[in-house]
Amino acid sequence: MKHINKFGDADIAKALLSRIYMEAKSIKKAVNLMEVCGTHTMAISRYGLRGLLPENIKLISGPGCPVCVSPNSFIDKAIAISKIPGMRIATFGDMYRVPSAMSSLEKEHGCGASIDIVYSPLDALEIARSHSNEKVVFLGVGFETTAPLVANVIKYAKMSRINNFMVLAGNKLIPPAMEMLVRGTRHSIDGFICPGHVSIVIGAKPYEIFPKNYGIPCVISGFEPCDILQSILLLLEMISGKQRNEVKIQYSRCVAKKGNLTARKIMNEAFDVVDSEWRGIGIIPSSGLSIKEQFKEYDAECVLNLDVKISRDKKGCLCGDVLKGLKTPQDCVFFAKKCTPQHPVGPCMVSSEGTCAAYYAYERR
Repeated sequence: MKHINKFGDADIAKALLSRIYMEAKSIKKAVNLMEVCGTHTMAISRYGLRGLLPENIKLISGPGCPVCVSPNSFIDKAIAISKIPGMRIATFGDMYRVPSAMSSLEKEHGCGASIDIVYSPLDALEIARSHSNEKVVFLGVGFETTAPLVANVIKYAKMSRINNFMVLAGNKLIPPAMEMLVRGTRHSIDGFICPGHVSIVIGAKPYEIFPKNYGIPCVISGFEPCDILQSILLLLEMISGKQRNEVKIQYSRCVAKKGNLTARKIMNEAFDVVDSEWRGIGIIPSSGLSIKEQFKEYDAECVLNLDVKISRDKKGCLCGDVLKGLKTPQDCVFFAKKCTPQHPVGPCMVSSEGTCAAYYAYERR
């Protein structure tokens, strides 16, 4: 506990901030740093870090919330499955309340659909075991962090011959989305605060394209105040030219340079990398995971042959631009008025990792 407390120590934070101000002064230009992890977004807001930084250092929230980047097509398919007699949905809690133009899983549950909130894909498999008269569909949402768990459950279901279990595959890969933002956004990104949990699985190598091809430094960060402040300092030292641009691992107590080879092996055994749709961004090449052919009997979209009319986002909702870092929640006319955690208009207000939820909780003006 003594060592954990150091990452929130006020004196250490003040010392880091002092050095950040010195680096920012030496750079003499506006600097945009993007975090691409919803847990970082929430921590930055919770600890008030945005307001502590020099005026020329701007923190931009990127597409780091897996529920938020799930497109309407995924949500509409989940809702359609919930309406099929004999089907049972198992989902993480955030996805339960995400609205589409048509409905939400929460509303369908209220109308009699069988929907269970789970904490792990293994929970969904246990539900399938105990409800042998129903088919259970797990909503596989997440990034590289949860993908090995979903892959392992698919493999185990086949090995155990559990035939009433399927997955609606929606896992996505972070680095391709980061590259799409670098190549396509209307603002410059000077440095990336890279996600800690994702990096435990994938390591540092997938980020090397950014300093090598785009001159953008990256720091894999932990989640405590001093973790994030140190990561900002490391980025500024590279941006100022004191250090060469590269991928640094600040979160070295958890992240190895090579990542978790076993987890990636499990992912590769069950999933193929495919093009995937991201909310607000569109189709990103090689950014999603599809269930391999040898496990297709566990692929809900394949088995159920879903043909769903896809709804559109509510007109005026800025979730897409918020996810790209082009807008902040306060730019949205719905924010904290028609759109609240109790009555969300878009997914960025629903998820505990959503930018709008973070601003609503900690940064409302």
